[in-house]
Amino acid sequence: MSGTQWLEMLRMVWVVVVFLGSPLVAQAEEETKANIPPVVKENAPAAPMETFPAVTPAEPEKISRKTFDALSKESATCVSCHIEDNRSLYQQWGGSKHYGANVGCYECHRAEQGDPDAFMHKKFLISIIVSPKDCGRCHERETREFTQSIHARAADIKESPAYTLATTVQGMPDESMSAAGKHGCLQCHGSEVKVKSSGKLEATTWPNSGIGRINPDGSRGACTACHQRHEFSQIQARRPEACGKCHRGPAHPQKEIYDESKHGINFYANLDRMNLQSPKWIPGEDYDTGPTCATCHMSATVESPLTHDVSHRISWNLKTPVSHKMGEGPEKSEVSWKENRKRMQEVCISCHTETLVENFYQQYDNVVVLYNNKFAQPAQEVMDSLAKSGLRSPANFDDPIEWSWFELWHQAGRRIRQGVSMQAPDYVQWQGFHDISQLFYTRFVPQAETLIAQARSAGKTEAAAEVAKVLDAILARPEHAWFRGGKGTEQGGKVVP
Repeated sequence: MSGTQWLEMLRMVWVVVVFLGSPLVAQAEEETKANIPPVVKENAPAAPMETFPAVTPAEPEKISRKTFDALSKESATCVSCHIEDNRSLYQQWGGSKHYGANVGCYECHRAEQGDPDAFMHKKFLISIIVSPKDCGRCHERETREFTQSIHARAADIKESPAYTLATTVQGMPDESMSAAGKHGCLQCHGSEVKVKSSGKLEATTWPNSGIGRINPDGSRGACTACHQRHEFSQIQARRPEACGKCHRGPAHPQKEIYDESKHGINFYANLDRMNLQSPKWIPGEDYDTGPTCATCHMSATVESPLTHDVSHRISWNLKTPVSHKMGEGPEKSEVSWKENRKRMQEVCISCHTETLVENFYQQYDNVVVLYNNKFAQPAQEVMDSLAKSGLRSPANFDDPIEWSWFELWHQAGRRIRQGVSMQAPDYVQWQGFHDISQLFYTRFVPQAETLIAQARSAGKTEAAAEVAKVLDAILARPEHAWFRGGKGTEQGGKVVP
């Protein structure tokens, strides 16, 4: 017998063993009597996940109409079709904890009369979207924590300059031509999903797994943004790549920053020691190599419980033009940055000494304060003065200085702050302070002076004087003394050495 024939015989034996060991065979004779799976026993024991059958090209005819002993009649009916029509979907669900707990398609997708996105499918009332409200039927605590997090509010960006850039500057007046915003911003932040009269979803708003998605049932969020359907793997959600779909790029490069940091280096170097499959996954007990995004922002520690509120351990707001301590910004919420910091430090102390943690936070604070005081706050003062004096319009991006201001805080400024928060020196310096210095001194300040000069030429002397007063006061501060050094002169709105 040739080597090829031996391999083929072994393959056939393996297929038979897998099939006979699967929970799908037990009802084979009964199921041949009907076109749909039989009514199943509600209290039957769950089929163990490790016996989940692999669907291979050799088996589809055998298993196409099989189902599981403990599934509901509705879910068994779903499986009878999806096992053939959507094999990957079926396999993903079969590897999930839902499968092991007898939670099938219908248990998640069932709808109620009056739901805006409900429609009849195979005599069952269902909805396509499984929202946090639906997940909350079983995962009440997780849903409550998520709902109060910053993730749940991620879709509230329509008044932000970034959304204006993506829709107005990069789009067209026709609603159908706002593709840049819908497939860029809203695929991460979340869209408002709209429903047709039939109960089906509008193609321009669905599919969307944005973390702050506004669902037809009024709930906000998409659990599937982190827990990819239909497997909902904890291992996947614990890895940094899960966050990398959205948290990367020039304006929010957290994933790249993490990869550059000692934490990221340790994670990838010691992946086999991370024990990602652990049910509790506590640093210092289940692993001691390096944290991931989930470790610091969500996962349980010896001192703290797991949380789905990713805002719960954050002490600085790093996304606004000028950073502020959580609870102390314009919104003046009841959040305490001190309590948040204490919770994050409890994570850090799982692996580090208290002194090291305290020293890190001192360095972190110093960088954020430097960014605020030298660049962000002064530039904000100039922009406010230009608007108040009428030297720039209320619209965004219709003047060069507005592009410079946006890149200053939204791009370089975020890289600085996020880089120091996760210990990535390249992002703090060369992709951060280097870029922001160049923007501030060689573009932003000269552009402000040009607007002042143009206002004077147009006879708007009072408005020009108001802005010049603000700008001169800023440049007279000790931290900017090197820039002019008493040698520069203003000619036509430009600084000439």
